Amino acid sequence: MTLSLRSARMAPSVGVLLVSLALPTLAVAGSTIDTLPGMPPVSDVNNLYGDAGVNRFSPAVNGALPRVYVPDLRSNNVYVIDPTTFTVVDKFPVGRSPQHVVPSWDLQTLWVANNAEGRTDGSLTPIDPKTGKPGPEVMVDDPYNMYFTPDGQDAIVVAEAHARLDFRDPHTMALKSSLDVPECKGINHADFSIDGKYVIFTCEFDSSLAKIDLVNRKVLGYLPLEKKGMPQDIRISPDGKAFFVADMKAAGVHVIDGDRFEKISFIPTGIGAHGLYPSRDGTKLYVANRGTDQIHGKPLGKGSVSIIDFGSRKVVGTWQIPGGGSPDMGNVSADGKYLWLSGRYDDVVYAINTESGDMKVIHVGMEPHGLTVWPQPGRYSLGHTGNMR
Repeated sequence: MTLSLRSARMAPSVGVLLVSLALPTLAVAGSTIDTLPGMPPVSDVNNLYGDAGVNRFSPAVNGALPRVYVPDLRSNNVYVIDPTTFTVVDKFPVGRSPQHVVPSWDLQTLWVANNAEGRTDGSLTPIDPKTGKPGPEVMVDDPYNMYFTPDGQDAIVVAEAHARLDFRDPHTMALKSSLDVPECKGINHADFSIDGKYVIFTCEFDSSLAKIDLVNRKVLGYLPLEKKGMPQDIRISPDGKAFFVADMKAAGVHVIDGDRFEKISFIPTGIGAHGLYPSRDGTKLYVANRGTDQIHGKPLGKGSVSIIDFGSRKVVGTWQIPGGGSPDMGNVSADGKYLWLSGRYDDVVYAINTESGDMKVIHVGMEPHGLTVWPQPGRYSLGHTGNMR
């Protein structure tokens, strides 16, 4: 059942994390990570996802409603699912072409990135996670996706159509500076090095990657991948030694040495490899294979989810979508028991049991995209649908 509720107005709030999280370095088992100044320390050099483990909530998310927020690209609204009952409990309109729901660095606001494809009236819609209600839109140029610098000082709005990164105030979204990345057409998804000093972005329409120096705010270089490839999501390994890059055209995942910025290997997964999500224990990587290598696919495709073991870098399991489907973007539940993914071309959401592979299907609006599960464990968010650390 869907309830029609009038949207409440609110302003994005500013969360405060413990001062102890802002230490620049931390020694663990004889190792020290020299981090970006102001970035929370690396608690475990062998598992940078350790602080986002099962139900390891920050006090900053106290009072947040357990919800799954689903942006529907062609319906221009957000569906809200109660993950305990697997039912839609609300929906509300947002800006044009909502792409992703992005948790803020301080965990106080969920931002809906409405990039208004092909138009100039892009915006960000804030959601108060304690009420589940949207606030007034903030007009922002082409916010296809959004990330946050590891020190929490800037939001990085990914202006895909302009091959540009806009560094903005993380609360007001006022523009502070911009960085052109001219050889990265379709600049899209990103993840950050273990020390927070650089970030790697995928270039969807250039079949390459772009490496950005966050200390000096400059482009360090580009790395070509497969010819006619289409790189999508990217996630760093728990030990920080490699980046995994889903490639929709190549039907698999590239493994990249981020420091050297070179390709190590390739892992075949499935047609339309797209979204990447680490398990809560940091041992596995779930790969959402969309079931098509086309940007505009058809329903009931050959969708699946591959499970990569981080240690061996091999596929150790596959879940097929019964009857076909199009698993795209999402995240893992706080307890690690469910992988939530949008069914991009089937207008549904999948809740996949991570132990059995059984799944529930929930109908939502037209072309659901970058959904987020909230609250999630972790000290802070680097953006996207919850890149938590």
